[in-house]
Amino acid sequence: MTLRSTLELFKLRIGFMIALTAMVGYAAVAEEISVVPLLVLGLSMLLGSASSSVFNHFYDRDLDRLMTRTKGRPLASGAMRNPYLAVWLAGALLIAGLWLAAGQFNWAVALHLFLGAFIYGIVYTVWLKRRTWLNIVIGGAAGSFAILAGAAAVDPTIWLLPTLMAITLFLWTPSHFWALAILLKDDYAKAGVPMLPVLVGDVRCARWIMVNSLALVASAALPWMLGELGWLYGVLATAGGLHFLWLNVKLCRDPGPVTARRTFFGSMQYLAIVFLAVVLDKHLPPMF
Repeated sequence: MTLRSTLELFKLRIGFMIALTAMVGYAAVAEEISVVPLLVLGLSMLLGSASSSVFNHFYDRDLDRLMTRTKGRPLASGAMRNPYLAVWLAGALLIAGLWLAAGQFNWAVALHLFLGAFIYGIVYTVWLKRRTWLNIVIGGAAGSFAILAGAAAVDPTIWLLPTLMAITLFLWTPSHFWALAILLKDDYAKAGVPMLPVLVGDVRCARWIMVNSLALVASAALPWMLGELGWLYGVLATAGGLHFLWLNVKLCRDPGPVTARRTFFGSMQYLAIVFLAVVLDKHLPPMF
């Protein structure tokens, strides 16, 4: 195993996304942002995410061998001679993340970290991925716990805004992943994974993405409508939401790989806008 192969087990792009999500949850409820706690929070979440990602590599190594996109992964390719070492590595990473979260913050942060790792590693990977198209819908809750963990690092008793943000992130995942699944439909079909476009086709999947995205954009408006965030958030989130819905309209009209790819990347742009809107609304000095 090379260092590069080991890092591939961690799925660092997902890990950094989870860490950033927790940081946004922190910024959403903090009066002032302290750099050191923010970095410690990010590291603990990165460890928890890496733990579930390593376990995902271990459990799905048979499926990964069947898919063009994943057949070169370390456990699928045999780069790690004893794959059961990955289980020990996953456990060590999870313990380290929980120790850091509980020791530097509180039990609520550690609990949210554990639940996020459990949902991705066990609920999604073991229980749902091979059985139902709802795999990514329910499994998407893993990311929502990062928002809750970040907020709990500041004050576990503040719940309304973090919960609303967690709902938005929960609804974001299907729109994001189903667009990717359209691109990877043949791979998933070959491996027997019941992703939505495999079961219903690209046209119906695009319509489901639109339905979900409407709920997503509506949920993102709730913090502003309920007075938890101000006009700046409302303007930015609404503008980003309208642009993302327009991408969804294009996908419904032409549910092919080009529009699916644009929708996939557009979902990431939309989430970045919502995250930025939260931070700016909470911490930008008032203009009036």
